[in-house]
Amino acid sequence: MTKVYVLNGPNLGRLGTRQVDVYGLVSYAGLVELCRTSGAELGLDVEVRQTDAEHEMLAWLHMAADERAAVVLNPGAWSHYSYAVRDACAMLRGPLVEVHISNIHAREEFRHHSVVSAVATGVICGLGVDGYRLALSHIATLAAADTSAGTGQD
Repeated sequence: MTKVYVLNGPNLGRLGTRQVDVYGLVSYAGLVELCRTSGAELGLDVEVRQTDAEHEMLAWLHMAADERAAVVLNPGAWSHYSYAVRDACAMLRGPLVEVHISNIHAREEFRHHSVVSAVATGVICGLGVDGYRLALSHIATLAAADTSAGTGQD
């Protein structure tokens, strides 16, 4: 079973109460349940985590790199300035899908650029929490393709 870490950065633990006009009404607990349920349906071993501490996020990314695990990452505000998070993401050996609940390109100018995007396998933004489900679906597709390639199947 493919291991996937769903990692969420600063302020995402406040989902459902923080700027609901931007981030919606789904609580963080609801997001965790969505990711776990979607992952199980896709045959993925999903672990969801959230932190407001950058050093903790770095440790989780290093662990995922060592495990060759896939990562779905919503780096939150770290997207826009944290070269430490970007460099930790560059060490990943599994797929990395960067997710943003809001459309960062339609918001304030400082949010338009993510330093993480350049090292991500793909980026999903502006689709609400459904972006997480889509990211997990993509990772499941990649895992299935890897399995087929490894067994000589088409």
